[in-house]
Amino acid sequence: MRPRFHPRLVNDPLGDPGLYVPLAFEKRALQFDIGTLDSLSTREILRISHIFVTHTHMDHFCGFDQLLRLFLGRAKELFIFGPEGFLANVEGKLAAYNWNLVSNYRDSLKLVAMEIKPHEWIQQTYDCRAGFRPPGPRRHRPCQPDLLNEPSLKVQSAILDHGTPSLGFNLQETFHVNIIKEELQALDLATGPWLQEFKKALYGGAPSDQLIKAPRWDRPGETRAYPLGELSTRIATITPGQKIAYITDVAFHEENARLIQDLARDADHLYIESAFLEEDRADAQAKKHLTACQAGELAARARVKRFSVFHFSPRYENRTHRFREQALRAYRETLNRI
Repeated sequence: MRPRFHPRLVNDPLGDPGLYVPLAFEKRALQFDIGTLDSLSTREILRISHIFVTHTHMDHFCGFDQLLRLFLGRAKELFIFGPEGFLANVEGKLAAYNWNLVSNYRDSLKLVAMEIKPHEWIQQTYDCRAGFRPPGPRRHRPCQPDLLNEPSLKVQSAILDHGTPSLGFNLQETFHVNIIKEELQALDLATGPWLQEFKKALYGGAPSDQLIKAPRWDRPGETRAYPLGELSTRIATITPGQKIAYITDVAFHEENARLIQDLARDADHLYIESAFLEEDRADAQAKKHLTACQAGELAARARVKRFSVFHFSPRYENRTHRFREQALRAYRETLNRI
């Protein structure tokens, strides 16, 4: 079965953190952290619809300018989420430039920024043609379980401690729909955009008797109508959806561990920082980062199926293989204990 999410780290483990997640069969992607984005093509960046920023240390946020430059002059609504103080950081970035000519653009970029606080969310919209000046007071909203909630997927967060609030995230698919091509052929049905509409009806909980029009393969231009329930039984296999978790820049203590465990529980793939090797645990504690062993322990406690460590300190340039070794050993030892 082809997965819906195709996550990949933007940079190597010694580079700036960032996870790019293109969505299969859609012309869009989600981005977690925006450090240096040079490894992404312009086409890939332009697919991004939502950005989730853990915190605004430079290596997690310096790509904002590059991204903004590519989106200027395009009709685009870009959603961006970050921790407490995030709106001030976004406005500081926008205030660094002169916008006197942007009113001439035919198309306008809109940034919808959301600041995630413990007891509320604060939202503000910035319109390119208005010089990115806030149009009015910020909108205060009660906290919700999901930062992003669509019929087919959702993104959740937890506020973690890095000496400053740092958000952890998970991305979950509601369920996975795999099309059985042999059954399509048996029904003489063609592939095409209608299959996305079919999936949307399933994700949206449409009634089983809703008719779905499917184009015929043997007679181009003609369609057949099937009840949704009958069609899904014939041409689709429905399985549990994917779950991806992204954790970086967090101190190792029990409250963080509990929140990370809840957020990443049973993930198909956990991306988790490990800035230091275990022999430098004191440095990790002082700088509120994880060691490779701590990352492996947390992955095991969350019972993830697979995990990747990243965000290594540059001091280990010639010893990067040891991170995976230490993390895997801690993962296996912890699984044997619990």
